[in-house]
Amino acid sequence: MRIRTAGVVALFALALAASGCGDSDEPAAKESPKAAGGKLVIWADDKRTAALKPFAEKFGQENGVTVEVQAVPNEDLQNNFVTVSSQGGGPDVVIGAHDWIGNLVQNGAIDPVQLPDEQKAAFNETAIKAVTFNGQLYGVPYAQENLALIRNTELAPEAPKTIEDLVATGKQLKAQKKVTETLCLQVGQKGDAYHIYPLYSSAGGYLFGTTANGDYDPKDLGVGKPESIAAFKKIAALGEKGEGVLKRSIADTNSTATFTGKKCAFLVSGPWATADVKKAGIKYDVSAVPGFAGGKAAAPFVGVQSFYVAAKGKNKALAQEFVVNYVAKPELAVALYQADPRPPALTAALDQVKGSDPDLAKFIEAGKNGQVLPAIPAMAAIWDPFGKAEAAVIGGADPTSTVTAAGKTIAGSIK
Repeated sequence: MRIRTAGVVALFALALAASGCGDSDEPAAKESPKAAGGKLVIWADDKRTAALKPFAEKFGQENGVTVEVQAVPNEDLQNNFVTVSSQGGGPDVVIGAHDWIGNLVQNGAIDPVQLPDEQKAAFNETAIKAVTFNGQLYGVPYAQENLALIRNTELAPEAPKTIEDLVATGKQLKAQKKVTETLCLQVGQKGDAYHIYPLYSSAGGYLFGTTANGDYDPKDLGVGKPESIAAFKKIAALGEKGEGVLKRSIADTNSTATFTGKKCAFLVSGPWATADVKKAGIKYDVSAVPGFAGGKAAAPFVGVQSFYVAAKGKNKALAQEFVVNYVAKPELAVALYQADPRPPALTAALDQVKGSDPDLAKFIEAGKNGQVLPAIPAMAAIWDPFGKAEAAVIGGADPTSTVTAAGKTIAGSIK
């Protein structure tokens, strides 16, 4: 996921200029989209902006309004959106990850989406589940994603069945001086909970338990419990003081480049990495991230990209009309896929593109044991302490004391 930095002040100014500070208290059902007039403002990143513009212009013509798609950098977009929303400004529609939902709902930044049941059935079931929070649908999904193992087939013809098999192959390649790294799995100095999660889950660790209806339960925190300590001991064995497979020197800035430079045979990444792999001319294949021998199947997070209706938007009925009746069209979903090749959440769109992109089916297969990335507000407390604990353990710190301390920090933040 490539991101650029933007300041809260700059985005706040953009939001005020585009949307004004007014807040509509009228229920969406009482507004007529075509009568609303004015401007519909959509925040998207650079790639999505280009794909959205033709559809936005057509929607504007049909509804007698101006539709403005603004390119906004991704980094810290969630916090910036909440900030401008609390001031009564911001866009009418925003595009972002599904795990924002708990925080956005808690801050009153988005409204539920009125998507009829027959339209829900047109989407991947997991994608709909991901954008459902407290029993309500809060977004219209357009793409989903998960990590997989991308393998250089010239260096490693066969997909490893276990992480131990991968390590053995990597060691052999290093001994033959064909590679310099066993595995490209980004860690960095602050850790990366998202990328390590498949191994953490295979070793028995979990983040949150679930309630009777299957929702994540913030009261059942797994970090710091015996299962998580045991999982981190296995991760430590792959770290810098162990096998040397997991390293802090492999980060988001160089993991893909190390793979495309043929310095390692295995890359753990998502569909966003395949463009660089193809550009480098690497012969590759995609398979599931292997788990530990005798452990559970590795469970990558399944993430969903979604359109949200801003609660403070000036044209909320128009925004509902756009996300319900335009985002759900295969033509737009295919255009978004072409701009950023991630498996479409709309089944008809996936059917259209999968024939020309065999990687899509492979990524979906690699995610079949995946877990929907938690969207509960408590998830925000996980990322930093968990990542730092991961980096420390991979660097040689004691797993028991490190993970226990991380669990206490997370629990304290949730309370």
